[in-house]
Amino acid sequence: MVTQLEVISEPELKSASALEVDRIIHGDCLTVLKSLPDNCCDLIFTSPPYADNRQKTYKGVPTDTYVDWFLPISAELKRVLKPEGSFILNIKERAIDGERQTYVLELILAMRKQGWLWTEEYIWHKKNCYPGKWPNRFRDAWERCLHFTKQKKFKMFQDAVMLPMGDWAKRRLVKLSETDKIRDVSRVGSGFGKNVSHWLGKKYVYPTNVLHLSTECANRGHSASFPEALPMWFIKLFTEENDLVLDPFIGSGTTATAGIKLNRHYLGIEMMEGYHKLAIESVQKVSNGHKGTRNSNRQMSPRLL
Repeated sequence: MVTQLEVISEPELKSASALEVDRIIHGDCLTVLKSLPDNCCDLIFTSPPYADNRQKTYKGVPTDTYVDWFLPISAELKRVLKPEGSFILNIKERAIDGERQTYVLELILAMRKQGWLWTEEYIWHKKNCYPGKWPNRFRDAWERCLHFTKQKKFKMFQDAVMLPMGDWAKRRLVKLSETDKIRDVSRVGSGFGKNVSHWLGKKYVYPTNVLHLSTECANRGHSASFPEALPMWFIKLFTEENDLVLDPFIGSGTTATAGIKLNRHYLGIEMMEGYHKLAIESVQKVSNGHKGTRNSNRQMSPRLL
């Protein structure tokens, strides 16, 4: 049996009789994914390498080959994801020579041909984005979080991410007009309408598809780490306790630490040795200080390569 912090190499995957969860695997993403059984993950959350960016800290992928590079990976992700599971892809297209590139849009279309459903697009608004000035655009303050599923009916727990109503409700709902008590249809003919009286007595409301979160400011030894609150929000929304969350580009281990704090199982893959060690250190720190009720006896038998 593999211990929690042991390095699992690619040759060992081929001969392993069982692959346990709650592991950070050191190896090539595509190779490791092929060793996992079908329909084993409840949620996949990841941010893959940037296209032609941050070459000094990790290997980027050329923009003109990005789609071809990612499609074999997304095919394996589709295989290991449970039918009712979700895949969240955090990504943002680069601007080169003053023009935004189209590889993310091309990837979405290619993944749809692969059988994925592009169910939703969430936006991560980076409240403290880095300053900068360009002659033809403003600084980047958002990134995509693309939501893909295998079928139209999938697990989603909307109540888990509800937000407090806010002080505005105390003022707005004190005295309702007659219009507030019925469904007031939009005057512009959009078909939308609202009944303000439905908000009475409520303390929480559902969020929008825009997440307002600060970027990771602490020096975690990774040039593109996202805040723990980002995967945590999606883990709450699409999984239950003891579900398995996979991050095939685990980096500094943020997805794993978020899963641990929410009593979910995790499985991470990282090719670069330095980041693999960093992810293990992050997991160890959180695990030592976390008192949860997680069931760590879950095992999965991998499909042999």
